[in-house]
Amino acid sequence: MTLTIKTNRLNLRPLEISDAEVLHRIYQMEDVLRYFPPTASPTIETIQRYIMRQKEHWDKHGYGHWGVVPDGQSQVIGWAGLQFLPELNETEIGYLLDKHHWGKGYATEAAQASIQFGFESCALDHIIALVHADNTASRRVIEKCNMTYTKTIHIWGIDLMRHNLEHTTTST
Repeated sequence: MTLTIKTNRLNLRPLEISDAEVLHRIYQMEDVLRYFPPTASPTIETIQRYIMRQKEHWDKHGYGHWGVVPDGQSQVIGWAGLQFLPELNETEIGYLLDKHHWGKGYATEAAQASIQFGFESCALDHIIALVHADNTASRRVIEKCNMTYTKTIHIWGIDLMRHNLEHTTTST
């Protein structure tokens, strides 16, 4: 079961099949997938399968990706959340937003809420982030989440900087 989370400016809510068309439009935007493996825009059918897999992921792990909706709006502007990576046996924080909403702090706000959810509601002991070295905006988000660079790894055909955040019992 997917939960809904309210932050200062965002609602993180379950992804729905009806979000596929908007997500498809976002994925078509120039530079949105620049640092993602693969960088080719997915089909609408692929996005629909992604949404269904996220529902299964939530059922299996108790966490996953949410649709990101700014206060006062009803349409998603992207997704954010936690994903279990079987290749690494770890949970990653991730996010992807419509270009028109870059630079507003939404990715950081959604990532911080997702991390807090992972630690407090899912009892994760640590969460990782994987980011391309050239993706300075995403690196800033990760740094604002207090994640620490550990090493560069080669995964999914590219080199990515691995960051880590350990769960602590004291709140920050």
